Amino acid sequence: MRETGHADPRPAPDRQPRPADVRRWRRYLADERAEAAVYRDLAQRRTGEEREILLALADAEGRHQAHWEQLLGVHVGMPQRGDLRTRLLGVLARRFGSVFVLALAQRAEARSPYSRDADASPAMAADERIHGEVLRGLAARGRNRLSGTFRAAVFGANDGLVSNLALVLGISASGAPARTVLLTGLAGLLAGALSMGAGEYVSVRSQRELLEASTPDPEASTALPHLDVDANELTLVYRARGMAAQEAAARAREVLAGLGSDRPPAAPVGAAPDQDPHEAVGTGWGAAASSFAFFASGAVVPVLPHLLGLTGTAALVTACVLVGLALMTTGAVVGLLSGAPPLRRALRQLAIGFGAAAVTYLLGLAFGTTAA
Repeated sequence: MRETGHADPRPAPDRQPRPADVRRWRRYLADERAEAAVYRDLAQRRTGEEREILLALADAEGRHQAHWEQLLGVHVGMPQRGDLRTRLLGVLARRFGSVFVLALAQRAEARSPYSRDADASPAMAADERIHGEVLRGLAARGRNRLSGTFRAAVFGANDGLVSNLALVLGISASGAPARTVLLTGLAGLLAGALSMGAGEYVSVRSQRELLEASTPDPEASTALPHLDVDANELTLVYRARGMAAQEAAARAREVLAGLGSDRPPAAPVGAAPDQDPHEAVGTGWGAAASSFAFFASGAVVPVLPHLLGLTGTAALVTACVLVGLALMTTGAVVGLLSGAPPLRRALRQLAIGFGAAAVTYLLGLAFGTTAA
């Protein structure tokens, strides 16, 4: 059985490699070196288990380097630079080392051509696929930490962009004066931002309260020293939280065995190790502030042309262009964080936003014509 994660050693070819093969192998070699450097740069900004995982990925890329060096032989030549995407990834890793870089690295591993190249071993193609899953797991930790406040920020901005563009276009199409359009846009900005902020606060606060109701009571730990060890009803606590009977019994024995004469355990009864159910939710005030600020920052974009003195068609076209760029930016950011193609997410966001705006514009035309 072959050891997973190691490249199959291949002897250098007997024939003289074609120039096209040499160029392709050297490009692969340069990319492997660049990817290994990215993982080492990321590892420098991590500690503990994450650092070890990233260094192990760098070592795996080193094995791939050796494969291409062996095939190239005397044709290895001077070291080349990796492709532009990998070099950009290296710059981001050295400057930020954030979840964005991990998500980009995940996509880079998913684009590996090794499964389609006969000169790459099957183990190397498998390595690249598994590396993508390793990076997905590492990025998931950062995504969980971002999900609460980031969700409010991104979707707040999108709501501001789409709703206020639709409002401004609808009122403009009805034939209202420029001053009315401006005041309507500003009123929509303020009302929407306040509504979003209040809604996010209530939503996140309610979610945290539900989690707190299910979180183990710290005071229950004080009862542990007085439990009947033979009956061991602590087992029922862990079974109620989803553990199998044998696992729950083993966990309960471990907890009771670790009790001091008069010292309760550090973790609450029934808590899983390293459990933080609130981490992915964020805080109510944080979500509300982000939602208010980002809705306002999105909603001000359609109003900007009117604030700058533009009117009529010029103001509408400028607003649509600015909102379109902003929608594509937020869509691309969400795509990067989710490991999805950023361009596809950007175009999807653009289509949804402009679709909603087009409907209100047509309604404005219809009502404006009727009123006339």
